[in-house]
Amino acid sequence: MAEHQNIEYKQSWHDDYLKTICGFANAQGGYLLIGKDDKGKTVAVTDHKKLMDDLPNKIKNHLGITSVVNLKTEKSKHFIEIYTQPYSVAISLRGRYYVRTGSTTSELTGTALNDFLLRKSGKTWDDVVEERATLNDIDEVTISEFLKVAQESGRLPDSRELNTVQLLEKLRLANNSQIKRAAIILFGKDPGKFFPSISVKIGRFGKSDDDLKFQEIEEGNLFHLLKEVLLQLNRKFFIKPINFEGMLRIEKGEYPVAALREMLLNALVHKSYSGVPIQIRIYDDKINIWNEGTLPEGLTNELLKQQHPSRPRNPIIADVCFKGGYIDAWGRGTLKIIDACKEADLPEPDIRERHGGFSVTLYKDVFTEEQLQKVGLNQRQVKAILFLKEKSKITNKDYQTICDTSERTALRDLDELVNKNLIEKVGDKKGTYYVLRYGG
Repeated sequence: MAEHQNIEYKQSWHDDYLKTICGFANAQGGYLLIGKDDKGKTVAVTDHKKLMDDLPNKIKNHLGITSVVNLKTEKSKHFIEIYTQPYSVAISLRGRYYVRTGSTTSELTGTALNDFLLRKSGKTWDDVVEERATLNDIDEVTISEFLKVAQESGRLPDSRELNTVQLLEKLRLANNSQIKRAAIILFGKDPGKFFPSISVKIGRFGKSDDDLKFQEIEEGNLFHLLKEVLLQLNRKFFIKPINFEGMLRIEKGEYPVAALREMLLNALVHKSYSGVPIQIRIYDDKINIWNEGTLPEGLTNELLKQQHPSRPRNPIIADVCFKGGYIDAWGRGTLKIIDACKEADLPEPDIRERHGGFSVTLYKDVFTEEQLQKVGLNQRQVKAILFLKEKSKITNKDYQTICDTSERTALRDLDELVNKNLIEKVGDKKGTYYVLRYGG
């Protein structure tokens, strides 16, 4: 059996492997097997008697936990099995915290460590009372606008007659009139006073990431950002303005409205607010939104393309957005983005964990070299498509010339492009030529 989330093999013992045991304790538990190679084959432990005496004490003294240590035999060779159960409290090794993810053990630091410690204490970041905040820091206008939307959604009944304190407590945004972090993020007058990362940086780039043409920064609470960022994109960054009034409508243009809205909502709801601002990068052929905060345990890049459970980083913020009708509670955000791009005849978006955060990229052009390589075109076909983008049509003879190939190869390549629904054949016999089938 290969190494994975719950199994690690080591040929001999080293005290550094206490990190692995710590990682198991902080995750889902697991087995550390001493005396096996990387493929799980037993190679024997020569000092097994001493280790059987020493290991239980090492684990207890350094980690403060108890693991089950067993001596096993396979084909007359001894190996040691160390089983560690998952712990509900945070376990540290010499003041450092480790966690098991996949087949690796990594140290938790910074934002990831803060989130981990809160989670182990039964809290999430947004559920913590903000001692510095009072009711004066809550924006009544935002609350009034939220209530209108919530009433339309039908998910927050009997809320019209509530005063601000009662509403905040109903939404779990306050505890005995003490304001929680989630309330500041959602309804704060000046949330940046408490959490500087609640802002969105928007940059227009040229052909590379170091070619920044201009930029803007939007600040404010979550609902303000949701509205103003989209308007700012229209005012300064999009070539063709988009009508954001019908947020859920699939609209052909540079990018579909539904996808843009879902990308921004996803970033605002799920970001780590103890990290850095959301970043939006706009290029000639794509737009990328990145927010700090890795995927929840158990979710992978591939699973995001399928139906998956909703595991919000900020459950209180997510719940308020659900009650307001802004999001659903079924983990369908990434699927909505993918479907919106498909309906708008755009390439499949790139959705993945990246640089310690979550990244979504929309592409406006099916016919870029990057996209054409993704669908498996050879270099001749890529060259032909780029020629078509410039010249509008191509013949078999043109193909032979620009690709330096035979008539037979050109015909085969062109037929394949037709079958892939990238180009369309026009005419017949000697008058045959090909044009791009926009939408791909």
